[in-house]
Amino acid sequence: QVQLVESGGGLVQAGGSLRLSCAASTLTFSTYGMGWFRQAPGKEREFVVSINRSGRSTRYRDFVKGRFTISRDNSKNTVYLQMNNLKPEDTAGYYCAAFFRSGSDYAPPPREEEYDYWGQGTQVTVSS
Repeated sequence: QVQLVESGGGLVQAGGSLRLSCAASTLTFSTYGMGWFRQAPGKEREFVVSINRSGRSTRYRDFVKGRFTISRDNSKNTVYLQMNNLKPEDTAGYYCAAFFRSGSDYAPPPREEEYDYWGQGTQVTVSS
């Protein structure tokens, strides 16, 4: 069992920045690809970005390209989401998820059913 704990959410004005963190309670963190999803009120959860086990490959949704950056530090069992130039439409609960597959190391897919473990989420609110 892997526990994921997100932090770093909060209230920010449009154009501002936040950095989310997701700490994993596993000694084998480097064997998991990681993803960030978000869910706005009244909407379905959606994929934002993912990163492979080594951190060398990423996958972004178009609406965050150039604004959000995912990274990971395997020595700290943590994945990060740097969010710049935030917009009111980025307001949502943000969730990290762990993806375990043996074999090729690729950025996990955008389908939430493919992920094995989920955090409880952290709220991001962007005011206009």
